[in-house]
Amino acid sequence: MRTSYSALTTYQQCPLKFKFQEIDRIRVPKGIEAVFGNIIHNCLKFMFGRTPLYPALDEVVGQFQGLWQEKEIIKIKPEEEKAYYEDGIAVLKNFYRLNPPWNFNIVDLESRFEVSISSGAENHTLTGIIDRIDKVSDNSFEIIDYKTSRRLPSQENLDNDLQMSIYHLGITKRWPHIKPENIKLSLYFLKHGEKITTSRSNEDLEKTKNFVVATIDEIKQRIEKNDFPPFPSPLCGWCGYRPTCPMWKHEYQKSIRQPTDKNEIEKIIKEYFELKNQNTQNNKRLAELQASVYEFMNQENIERVFGENGYLTKTLQERFVYDMDKIKQILDELGRWNEVVSKKQFSTLKASKKK
Repeated sequence: MRTSYSALTTYQQCPLKFKFQEIDRIRVPKGIEAVFGNIIHNCLKFMFGRTPLYPALDEVVGQFQGLWQEKEIIKIKPEEEKAYYEDGIAVLKNFYRLNPPWNFNIVDLESRFEVSISSGAENHTLTGIIDRIDKVSDNSFEIIDYKTSRRLPSQENLDNDLQMSIYHLGITKRWPHIKPENIKLSLYFLKHGEKITTSRSNEDLEKTKNFVVATIDEIKQRIEKNDFPPFPSPLCGWCGYRPTCPMWKHEYQKSIRQPTDKNEIEKIIKEYFELKNQNTQNNKRLAELQASVYEFMNQENIERVFGENGYLTKTLQERFVYDMDKIKQILDELGRWNEVVSKKQFSTLKASKKK
Protein backbone atom coordinates (compact mmCIF):
# COMPACT_ATOMS: atom_id res chain seq x y z
CA MET A 1 0.00 0.00 0.00
CA ARG A 2 1.15 3.53 -0.76
CA THR A 3 0.20 6.03 1.92
CA SER A 4 1.29 9.20 3.71
CA TYR A 5 1.19 10.91 7.09
CA SER A 6 -1.79 12.95 5.92
CA ALA A 7 -3.74 9.85 4.89
CA LEU A 8 -2.94 8.00 8.12
CA THR A 9 -4.03 11.01 10.18
CA THR A 10 -7.27 11.25 8.23
CA TYR A 11 -7.95 7.57 8.95
CA GLN A 12 -7.36 8.08 12.67
CA GLN A 13 -9.71 11.06 12.72
CA CYS A 14 -12.50 9.44 10.69
CA PRO A 15 -12.39 6.16 8.72
CA LEU A 16 -15.28 7.27 6.50
CA LYS A 17 -13.48 10.48 5.51
CA PHE A 18 -10.44 8.35 4.70
CA LYS A 19 -12.58 6.22 2.39
CA PHE A 20 -14.07 9.23 0.63
CA GLN A 21 -10.68 10.90 0.25
CA GLU A 22 -8.16 8.10 -0.30
CA ILE A 23 -10.18 5.19 -1.74
CA ASP A 24 -13.12 6.78 -3.57
CA ARG A 25 -10.98 9.80 -4.52
CA ILE A 26 -13.89 12.20 -4.06
CA ARG A 27 -12.57 15.76 -4.31
CA VAL A 28 -14.18 18.58 -2.35
CA PRO A 29 -13.41 22.32 -2.31
CA LYS A 30 -10.71 23.36 0.15
CA GLY A 31 -11.71 25.45 3.13
CA ILE A 32 -10.28 28.85 3.94
CA GLU A 33 -7.83 27.38 6.48
CA ALA A 34 -6.29 25.00 3.94
CA VAL A 35 -6.09 27.68 1.25
CA PHE A 36 -4.51 30.14 3.68
CA GLY A 37 -1.93 27.57 4.76
CA ASN A 38 -1.01 26.66 1.18
CA ILE A 39 -0.47 30.30 0.22
CA ILE A 40 1.72 30.97 3.28
CA HIS A 41 3.81 27.88 2.52
CA ASN A 42 4.22 29.04 -1.08
CA CYS A 43 5.41 32.45 0.09
CA LEU A 44 7.99 30.97 2.45
CA LYS A 45 9.32 28.75 -0.32
CA PHE A 46 9.64 31.89 -2.46
CA MET A 47 11.39 33.69 0.40
CA PHE A 48 14.12 31.05 0.81
CA GLY A 49 14.28 29.83 -2.78
CA ARG A 50 16.39 32.55 -4.38
CA THR A 51 20.16 32.68 -3.94
CA PRO A 52 22.44 34.56 -3.60
CA LEU A 53 19.95 37.45 -3.77
CA TYR A 54 16.98 36.73 -1.57
CA PRO A 55 13.69 38.60 -2.08
CA ALA A 56 13.04 41.68 0.01
CA LEU A 57 10.12 41.71 2.44
CA ASP A 58 8.01 43.74 0.01
CA GLU A 59 8.48 41.05 -2.64
CA VAL A 60 7.38 38.32 -0.23
CA VAL A 61 4.29 40.32 0.72
CA GLY A 62 3.63 40.96 -2.98
CA GLN A 63 3.79 37.21 -3.60
CA PHE A 64 1.13 36.69 -0.95
CA GLN A 65 -1.10 39.43 -2.38
CA GLY A 66 -0.90 37.98 -5.87
CA LEU A 67 -1.72 34.45 -4.75
CA TRP A 68 -4.54 35.71 -2.53
CA GLN A 69 -6.23 37.41 -5.46
CA GLU A 70 -6.09 34.18 -7.48
CA LYS A 71 -7.44 31.91 -4.73
CA GLU A 72 -10.67 29.97 -5.13
CA ILE A 73 -12.79 29.75 -2.00
CA ILE A 74 -16.53 29.24 -1.78
CA LYS A 75 -18.89 30.45 0.94
CA ILE A 76 -16.65 32.90 2.77
CA LYS A 77 -17.85 36.11 4.39
CA PRO A 78 -16.10 39.36 3.35
CA GLU A 79 -15.08 40.15 6.92
CA GLU A 80 -13.60 36.66 7.32
CA GLU A 81 -11.64 36.97 4.09
CA LYS A 82 -10.34 40.38 5.20
CA ALA A 83 -9.21 38.93 8.54
CA TYR A 84 -7.28 36.11 6.89
CA TYR A 85 -5.69 38.50 4.41
CA GLU A 86 -4.45 40.84 7.13
CA ASP A 87 -3.32 37.92 9.25
CA GLY A 88 -1.28 36.52 6.36
CA ILE A 89 0.62 39.75 5.80
CA ALA A 90 1.28 40.13 9.55
CA VAL A 91 2.57 36.52 9.76
CA LEU A 92 4.97 37.01 6.84
CA LYS A 93 6.30 40.33 8.15
CA ASN A 94 6.98 38.89 11.58
CA PHE A 95 8.59 35.75 10.19
CA TYR A 96 10.85 37.73 7.85
CA ARG A 97 11.95 39.93 10.75
CA LEU A 98 12.81 36.95 12.93
CA ASN A 99 14.25 34.76 10.14
CA PRO A 100 16.25 36.74 7.54
CA PRO A 101 16.71 34.18 4.72
CA TRP A 102 20.44 34.85 4.33
CA ASN A 103 21.09 33.60 7.87
CA PHE A 104 20.31 29.93 7.08
CA ASN A 105 22.06 27.13 5.21
CA ILE A 106 19.05 25.55 3.51
CA VAL A 107 19.57 22.17 1.89
CA ASP A 108 16.13 21.67 0.35
CA LEU A 109 12.60 23.10 0.23
CA GLU A 110 9.39 21.09 -0.12
CA SER A 111 11.51 17.97 -0.20
CA ARG A 112 9.64 14.85 -1.35
CA PHE A 113 10.56 11.46 0.08
CA GLU A 114 9.56 7.80 -0.07
CA VAL A 115 10.24 5.21 2.62
CA SER A 116 9.73 1.47 2.14
CA ILE A 117 8.32 -0.38 5.15
CA SER A 118 7.97 -4.17 5.19
CA SER A 119 5.10 -6.13 6.72
CA GLY A 120 5.88 -9.81 6.36
CA ALA A 121 6.23 -10.49 2.65
CA GLU A 122 4.49 -7.24 1.72
CA ASN A 123 6.16 -3.87 1.21
CA HIS A 124 4.45 -0.54 1.82
CA THR A 125 5.55 2.89 0.66
CA LEU A 126 5.33 5.88 2.97
CA THR A 127 5.49 9.25 1.23
CA GLY A 128 5.58 12.89 2.30
CA ILE A 129 6.83 16.42 1.67
CA ILE A 130 9.13 18.19 4.13
CA ASP A 131 8.74 21.98 4.13
CA ARG A 132 12.40 22.75 4.77
CA ILE A 133 15.71 21.02 5.59
CA ASP A 134 18.57 23.08 7.06
CA LYS A 135 22.17 22.05 7.57
CA VAL A 136 22.97 23.28 11.06
CA SER A 137 26.59 22.09 11.24
CA ASP A 138 28.78 19.28 9.96
CA ASN A 139 26.59 16.14 9.73
CA SER A 140 23.82 17.89 11.67
CA PHE A 141 20.47 18.74 10.07
CA GLU A 142 17.15 20.26 11.07
CA ILE A 143 13.76 19.39 9.62
CA ILE A 144 11.34 22.32 9.83
CA ASP A 145 7.60 22.10 9.24
CA TYR A 146 5.52 25.29 9.16
CA LYS A 147 2.21 25.48 11.02
CA THR A 148 -0.45 28.16 10.62
CA SER A 149 -2.62 26.87 13.49
CA ARG A 150 -2.96 28.86 16.69
CA ARG A 151 -2.67 26.01 19.16
CA LEU A 152 0.80 25.22 20.49
CA PRO A 153 1.28 21.54 21.40
CA SER A 154 2.96 20.42 24.58
CA GLN A 155 6.50 19.13 24.42
CA GLU A 156 5.20 15.68 25.29
CA ASN A 157 2.83 15.70 22.32
CA LEU A 158 5.58 16.85 20.01
CA ASP A 159 7.91 14.12 21.28
CA ASN A 160 5.28 11.59 20.17
CA ASP A 161 4.17 13.40 17.01
CA LEU A 162 3.68 10.95 14.12
CA GLN A 163 4.41 13.52 11.43
CA MET A 164 7.83 14.36 12.84
CA SER A 165 8.67 10.67 13.21
CA ILE A 166 7.74 9.97 9.58
CA TYR A 167 9.79 12.97 8.41
CA HIS A 168 12.75 11.61 10.36
CA LEU A 169 12.35 8.30 8.51
CA GLY A 170 12.34 10.27 5.26
CA ILE A 171 15.62 12.08 5.86
CA THR A 172 17.23 8.90 7.22
CA LYS A 173 16.28 7.14 3.99
CA ARG A 174 17.96 9.90 2.00
CA TRP A 175 21.09 10.15 4.14
CA PRO A 176 21.50 6.88 6.08
CA HIS A 177 24.94 7.92 7.36
CA ILE A 178 23.43 10.61 9.60
CA LYS A 179 22.93 9.48 13.19
CA PRO A 180 19.41 9.99 14.65
CA GLU A 181 20.81 12.24 17.41
CA ASN A 182 22.17 14.58 14.72
CA ILE A 183 18.71 15.30 13.31
CA LYS A 184 16.55 17.98 14.90
CA LEU A 185 12.80 18.01 14.27
CA SER A 186 11.06 21.36 14.56
CA LEU A 187 7.55 22.73 14.19
CA TYR A 188 7.49 26.46 13.51
CA PHE A 189 4.22 28.08 14.58
CA LEU A 190 4.02 31.12 12.35
CA LYS A 191 1.25 33.01 14.13
CA HIS A 192 3.24 32.95 17.38
CA GLY A 193 6.77 33.17 15.98
CA GLU A 194 7.63 30.11 18.07
CA LYS A 195 9.68 27.06 17.11
CA ILE A 196 9.38 23.85 19.16
CA THR A 197 12.03 21.16 18.67
CA THR A 198 12.22 17.44 19.36
CA SER A 199 14.28 14.41 18.29
CA ARG A 200 13.95 10.66 17.72
CA SER A 201 16.05 7.63 18.64
CA ASN A 202 16.42 4.41 16.65
CA GLU A 203 13.96 2.81 19.07
CA ASP A 204 11.46 5.60 18.41
CA LEU A 205 11.76 5.06 14.65
CA GLU A 206 11.12 1.33 15.00
CA LYS A 207 7.98 2.06 17.02
CA THR A 208 6.86 4.42 14.27
CA LYS A 209 7.34 1.74 11.61
CA ASN A 210 5.39 -0.79 13.69
CA PHE A 211 2.56 1.70 14.22
CA VAL A 212 2.37 2.50 10.50
CA VAL A 213 2.32 -1.20 9.57
CA ALA A 214 -0.39 -1.94 12.15
CA THR A 215 -2.51 0.95 10.88
CA ILE A 216 -2.11 -0.16 7.26
CA ASP A 217 -3.13 -3.71 8.21
CA GLU A 218 -6.23 -2.31 9.94
CA ILE A 219 -7.10 -0.25 6.86
CA LYS A 220 -6.74 -3.32 4.62
CA GLN A 221 -9.12 -5.25 6.87
CA ARG A 222 -11.67 -2.46 6.62
CA ILE A 223 -11.29 -2.43 2.83
CA GLU A 224 -12.07 -6.17 2.69
CA LYS A 225 -15.19 -5.69 4.83
CA ASN A 226 -16.08 -2.28 3.35
CA ASP A 227 -16.34 -1.10 6.94
CA PHE A 228 -15.53 2.60 7.27
CA PRO A 229 -17.73 4.12 10.00
CA PRO A 230 -17.94 7.88 10.55
CA PHE A 231 -16.34 9.29 13.70
CA PRO A 232 -18.23 12.53 14.57
CA SER A 233 -16.04 15.15 16.28
CA PRO A 234 -15.50 18.92 16.38
CA LEU A 235 -13.46 18.47 13.19
CA CYS A 236 -16.73 17.83 11.31
CA GLY A 237 -17.15 21.61 11.12
CA TRP A 238 -14.21 21.79 8.68
CA CYS A 239 -14.97 18.63 6.68
CA GLY A 240 -15.95 18.99 3.04
CA TYR A 241 -17.72 15.62 3.06
CA ARG A 242 -20.48 16.63 5.48
CA PRO A 243 -23.21 16.76 2.78
CA THR A 244 -22.63 13.06 1.96
CA CYS A 245 -21.74 11.83 5.45
CA PRO A 246 -24.51 9.71 7.06
CA MET A 247 -24.03 11.71 10.28
CA TRP A 248 -24.87 15.02 8.55
CA LYS A 249 -26.54 14.10 5.24
CA HIS A 250 -30.10 14.71 6.40
CA GLU A 251 -29.31 18.27 7.52
CA TYR A 252 -28.16 19.14 4.00
CA GLN A 253 -31.18 17.53 2.39
CA LYS A 254 -33.21 20.50 3.61
CA SER A 255 -31.60 22.63 0.93
CA ILE A 256 -30.54 19.94 -1.53
CA ARG A 257 -33.69 17.86 -2.01
CA GLN A 258 -37.07 17.33 -0.38
CA PRO A 259 -38.03 13.68 0.24
CA THR A 260 -41.72 12.97 -0.10
CA ASP A 261 -41.93 11.98 3.55
CA LYS A 262 -39.58 14.65 4.90
CA ASN A 263 -42.33 16.66 6.57
CA GLU A 264 -43.62 13.58 8.26
CA ILE A 265 -40.18 12.68 9.64
CA GLU A 266 -39.81 16.20 11.05
CA LYS A 267 -43.18 15.83 12.79
CA ILE A 268 -42.05 12.51 14.21
CA ILE A 269 -38.86 14.05 15.58
CA LYS A 270 -40.81 16.96 17.10
CA GLU A 271 -43.26 14.61 18.80
CA TYR A 272 -40.34 12.46 19.98
CA PHE A 273 -38.78 15.38 21.82
CA GLU A 274 -42.12 16.49 23.27
CA LEU A 275 -42.61 13.04 24.77
CA LYS A 276 -39.09 13.08 26.17
CA ASN A 277 -39.62 16.53 27.72
CA GLN A 278 -42.93 15.55 29.32
CA ASN A 279 -41.32 12.44 30.79
CA THR A 280 -44.52 10.50 30.23
CA GLN A 281 -44.96 6.76 30.40
CA ASN A 282 -45.81 6.51 26.73
CA ASN A 283 -42.89 4.20 25.95
CA LYS A 284 -44.90 2.35 23.36
CA ARG A 285 -45.37 5.50 21.26
CA LEU A 286 -41.68 6.36 21.62
CA ALA A 287 -40.78 2.92 20.30
CA GLU A 288 -43.08 3.49 17.31
CA LEU A 289 -41.46 6.81 16.60
CA GLN A 290 -38.04 5.26 16.84
CA ALA A 291 -39.07 2.56 14.39
CA SER A 292 -40.25 5.22 11.92
CA VAL A 293 -36.98 7.08 12.23
CA TYR A 294 -34.98 3.85 11.81
CA GLU A 295 -36.93 3.04 8.67
CA PHE A 296 -36.27 6.50 7.27
CA MET A 297 -32.55 6.28 8.15
CA ASN A 298 -32.22 2.88 6.50
CA GLN A 299 -34.12 4.09 3.45
CA GLU A 300 -31.91 7.16 3.08
CA ASN A 301 -28.69 5.44 4.22
CA ILE A 302 -28.00 8.06 6.89
CA GLU A 303 -26.97 7.89 10.53
CA ARG A 304 -28.45 11.18 11.79
CA VAL A 305 -31.70 13.11 11.17
CA PHE A 306 -32.50 16.71 12.04
CA GLY A 307 -35.70 18.41 13.16
CA GLU A 308 -36.54 21.82 14.53
CA ASN A 309 -36.10 20.58 18.13
CA GLY A 310 -32.77 18.84 17.65
CA TYR A 311 -31.36 15.78 15.94
CA LEU A 312 -31.37 11.99 16.42
CA THR A 313 -28.26 9.83 16.01
CA LYS A 314 -28.34 6.08 15.50
CA THR A 315 -25.67 4.27 17.50
CA LEU A 316 -24.75 0.63 17.79
CA GLN A 317 -24.45 -0.77 21.30
CA GLU A 318 -23.45 -4.16 22.61
CA ARG A 319 -25.34 -5.64 25.54
CA PHE A 320 -25.18 -8.95 27.34
CA VAL A 321 -28.23 -11.25 27.37
CA TYR A 322 -28.31 -13.89 30.07
CA ASP A 323 -30.14 -17.21 30.46
CA MET A 324 -31.00 -16.86 34.14
CA ASP A 325 -31.87 -20.55 34.59
CA LYS A 326 -28.48 -21.63 33.33
CA ILE A 327 -26.75 -18.93 35.33
CA LYS A 328 -28.36 -20.16 38.51
CA GLN A 329 -27.55 -23.77 37.75
CA ILE A 330 -23.93 -23.14 36.80
CA LEU A 331 -23.32 -20.68 39.59
CA ASP A 332 -24.67 -23.19 42.07
CA GLU A 333 -22.56 -26.04 40.75
CA LEU A 334 -19.40 -24.52 39.22
CA GLY A 335 -19.45 -20.76 39.61
CA ARG A 336 -18.68 -20.42 35.86
CA TRP A 337 -20.09 -17.08 34.68
CA ASN A 338 -18.59 -16.61 31.23
CA GLU A 339 -19.92 -19.86 29.78
CA VAL A 340 -23.52 -18.61 29.81
CA VAL A 341 -22.95 -15.06 28.58
CA SER A 342 -23.74 -14.26 24.95
CA LYS A 343 -23.29 -10.89 23.29
CA LYS A 344 -25.95 -9.23 21.12
CA GLN A 345 -26.09 -5.86 19.35
CA PHE A 346 -28.84 -3.27 19.60
CA SER A 347 -29.36 -0.01 17.77
CA THR A 348 -30.39 3.04 19.80
CA LEU A 349 -31.26 6.64 19.11
CA LYS A 350 -29.42 9.35 21.02
CA ALA A 351 -31.50 12.53 21.33
CA SER A 352 -29.77 15.94 21.42
CA LYS A 353 -31.58 19.24 21.91
CA LYS A 354 -30.80 22.37 19.99
CA LYS A 355 -29.45 25.19 22.12
